Amino acid sequence: MKTFGASKEFVLDKNLDWEVVGERVKRKIMTYDDKIMLVKVHFDKGGIGYKHEHYHSQVTYIESGEFEFSIGDETKIVKEGDSVYIPPHVLHGAVCIQTGVLIDVFSPIREDFMQ
Repeated sequence: MKTFGASKEFVLDKNLDWEVVGERVKRKIMTYDDKIMLVKVHFDKGGIGYKHEHYHSQVTYIESGEFEFSIGDETKIVKEGDSVYIPPHVLHGAVCIQTGVLIDVFSPIREDFMQ
């Protein structure tokens, strides 16, 4: 596995640019090392995190907004202050009902985000 080192210890949001990753969806890779990664994802209303799966463990904190979140065969509405856990290799995705921000933590690092 390729190593990416680590981010700086202090990462200021205002110093990072948004990366557009889909229609109505953009992200900032906040902090990371080879074992863990924190990513901030902004969705405009109607933005879609299309269903996908990966080998990483993932936890997501809903910082703001409202989302229809699917994990495996279950779908629920999650709002500001809620969180979800996504086990490795489980199909998941989200649709933004009300503009908001998700804070994703991945273990290990999402190498594909670093390309």
